[in-house]
Amino acid sequence: MEADSLHWHDAVALGIFVVVWAMFSQAASGRFVSRMSLTKLMNLQREKWMRTMAQRELRMIDTGIMTGLQQGTAFFASSALIALGSCFALLQSSEEVLSLLRDIPFAAPPDRSVYEMKVLGLMVILAYTFFKFGWAYRLFNYCSILIGAVPMARDAEPGLMEPGLMLAARMNVIAGKHFNAGLRGLFFSIGYLGWFVGPLVLVMTTMLVLFVLVRRQFFSDARAALLAS
Repeated sequence: MEADSLHWHDAVALGIFVVVWAMFSQAASGRFVSRMSLTKLMNLQREKWMRTMAQRELRMIDTGIMTGLQQGTAFFASSALIALGSCFALLQSSEEVLSLLRDIPFAAPPDRSVYEMKVLGLMVILAYTFFKFGWAYRLFNYCSILIGAVPMARDAEPGLMEPGLMLAARMNVIAGKHFNAGLRGLFFSIGYLGWFVGPLVLVMTTMLVLFVLVRRQFFSDARAALLAS
């Protein structure tokens, strides 16, 4: 492989990476496969939570749960932003990193321009995850407001509670969707690191990440516990 340009091997490996990420995201959302995913099962629990919440006189429990969701989202958003900033350090330390990559067995001789292109790609992934987490955090805020807008069971006029709790549930599901998209971005960014070694390694690390995520979504103990309930 020439060191001064990306070869077709890189294009194929990158295409596999993008397709695998996109296909898994669709499968986890309930498309392409009939098997219920962990994400879909948790979405049902989110609606159940809102129905239970609507029957409570005091909703400190629900606000506490929402606070926990927001704090977790903020943590991952901060982590993505820190990782994004670290990519600028990678660009500034290009020669040191390239020297390290030259010592890796079976790795193609790296070129600075190609290396910087790969770092920019990693930055795009991390920026995507940051915006996903940032939007999820805001949607969880909106969900908190909608929870407050759901009338108490004893005070609700006929026909008003159901639309309110379903709106809060829907907002909660959408916020969870963006949070999960951000998490997938972080997971696949780890697989993307294999490209710095070579296109074959990128395919291998992508498949490894896919294996882990498929197992967690469709064959995990957490999924089995939800089905058992």
